[in-house]
Amino acid sequence: MGFCSAAIKAVGACCVIFSVGSAIADGVASTSSGASLAFNSALLNAERVHQEGLASLQPERLVRISTPVGRKGVGAGNLITDASTLRALPSATGGPQWRCLTEALYFEARGETVRGQIAVAEVILNRVSSSRFPDTVCGVIRQGTGRKFACQFTYTCDGRPEKVSEPAAFDRVGKIARMMLNGAPRKLSGGATFYHTTAVNPSWARKFRRTARHGVHLFYARS
Repeated sequence: MGFCSAAIKAVGACCVIFSVGSAIADGVASTSSGASLAFNSALLNAERVHQEGLASLQPERLVRISTPVGRKGVGAGNLITDASTLRALPSATGGPQWRCLTEALYFEARGETVRGQIAVAEVILNRVSSSRFPDTVCGVIRQGTGRKFACQFTYTCDGRPEKVSEPAAFDRVGKIARMMLNGAPRKLSGGATFYHTTAVNPSWARKFRRTARHGVHLFYARS
């Protein structure tokens, strides 16, 4: 019965077929051919049921269950906007794309509220999703860097060294970056692909539709 229990996890109702097969070891060799046919039939039926189940799912559900969400622990599809809840989470880690997003949030918005920092992260990820911009986080952040007046994110071309001097702030934005890369919903920026602070008044802002404001950051999308 131990083997049968394991088989249940693998092929469900097909366990009864394994029970028939086990009788072969007890000398009922004549059932071998029939058990094999029954086993194949049961597998085919299980596959048919599986395919019918997939066919009945909505497209968005199929996307959710087939898309990796990255590392578990921070976010994994959830949006956390409460600073104390975020603080209690373990420090986040990741590869180059996580590092790029973390640094952008730190140098662009470390003094902003959690919601404001999330909205800035959304702008970067919305650009990644748009055909108008590079298709990686690092590509979006570094777009135009090195060309006069062409950089998209000021800290990449302001001539100042990119030194992290506030570890606590870096830790927090690292968690936000991990959460957003893990697939947390983007619902704070209104689909924005541009932003600026209230300290400046760029001419391009008059051409776009304002979608949100968080703290000192204003967010915009193409009309």
